[in-house]
Amino acid sequence: LPRLSSATVMYALSYVWHGLALTDLDELRMPLGRYFGLAAVAYLIIGLGISMAVRQAVLHQWVSLKRGFLMSSMLVGAIIGAMVYVVVFAFGLSFAGHEMRHIVVDALWQMFEQAIGGLVVSLGMIYIMHRNFMETERAH
Repeated sequence: LPRLSSATVMYALSYVWHGLALTDLDELRMPLGRYFGLAAVAYLIIGLGISMAVRQAVLHQWVSLKRGFLMSSMLVGAIIGAMVYVVVFAFGLSFAGHEMRHIVVDALWQMFEQAIGGLVVSLGMIYIMHRNFMETERAH
């Protein structure tokens, strides 16, 4: 649930940014359907990565469930967003122009997008823990 939800939200945010706020999708060099399909796969992988990273951070107690869990999960997402942007930029897959301003704005957007993905993962984890708690309570 958390990884699929985060992937869906990040995918939607990407469309809002690249398709509505900017004109990036008009400048694609591939069919729109192929781009959306590849983007969906990429966001599923990113959502899985954020979900695994947040869970590992909780297991290793780098992130506390009791203090700042939502913000810490967003930070994990933002860090992954920065890593994703470096890879995307290195392979020349970025929408950003070559001006420093475009690169910085695109990198910050990627970090924001994945931070929201981290938030959705944390909310999904909270929901699952609450549901498990309620099921346990009903069983007793």
